[in-house]
Amino acid sequence: MPKLKTRKAAAKRFRVTGGGEIRRRKANKGHLLTGKSRKRKRRLRKGALVAMSDKGRIGRQILGA
Repeated sequence: MPKLKTRKAAAKRFRVTGGGEIRRRKANKGHLLTGKSRKRKRRLRKGALVAMSDKGRIGRQILGA
């Protein structure tokens, strides 16, 4: 059987932590930032964890399994 390929678009957007959690970037920080409050933009800087319901699907895309 050939090896399974990693989905490169997903691999660039997510990282796996040491404990096996998947980290993601928060949405709404790409553009149109002048209309958002300073407090809101500051909170969007922090990363977030992928929800348990999405973890399996995203994990398969990243690891190519």
